[in-house]
Amino acid sequence: MFYEDPRNHGLAYNPFKAIIAPRPIAWVSSQDTEGVLNLAPYSFFNAMAEFPPTIVFAPNNPRPGGGRKDTLANIEATNQFVVNLCHYDLRDQMNTSSAHVDPEVDEFALSGLTPAPSVNVKPPRVKEALAALECEFMFRVRLPSTNPKAENNAVFGKVVGIHIDDSIIVDGRVKMELYRPLSRLGYMDYSVVDNVFAIDRPDQDLDSYDKTARKHSDKDK
Repeated sequence: MFYEDPRNHGLAYNPFKAIIAPRPIAWVSSQDTEGVLNLAPYSFFNAMAEFPPTIVFAPNNPRPGGGRKDTLANIEATNQFVVNLCHYDLRDQMNTSSAHVDPEVDEFALSGLTPAPSVNVKPPRVKEALAALECEFMFRVRLPSTNPKAENNAVFGKVVGIHIDDSIIVDGRVKMELYRPLSRLGYMDYSVVDNVFAIDRPDQDLDSYDKTARKHSDKDK
């Protein structure tokens, strides 16, 4: 099949997000200027750069009845947020935190999760998450929208602190089979990483790459 207009694909459900999959989930914790916490998942998310570590996620869909997402409003007001990475055992809590609730509702409490202090930013991280990225807000890009009820945005963040649970580190590497990160597919489907294989690049000297990476990292300090 082939189609151009995303509204006229001819299928029962839009396949766009189903074919761009899996997508990691940015489980973003933030707080407003009064300290009210917010926690929400976003599946348009990924790493964009390594030196410095940079991420992007898209808080697109508006709140029911209009207005921007609490996450975006909080980030633009405070310039800080945390991207918690969701693993399989937290799938239900992540789903609960996606509910549309009033701004004063604390999704940590709603989902039965524990806010843990961050080191370099004020918003807390999810204590139960096996990995989390403390981020400083860099900038927002307003994207075109063909839906008059939806505002599309791309939020870029500089990672200023990384938390990794020691239980998923084996021989100096993150063990994916222990980590089991959750990912978003299309429709209402999800997947979990529990099958890993390696393919070496034919021209990549890993030792040389690691030395170069460390050199750039030292310059950034």
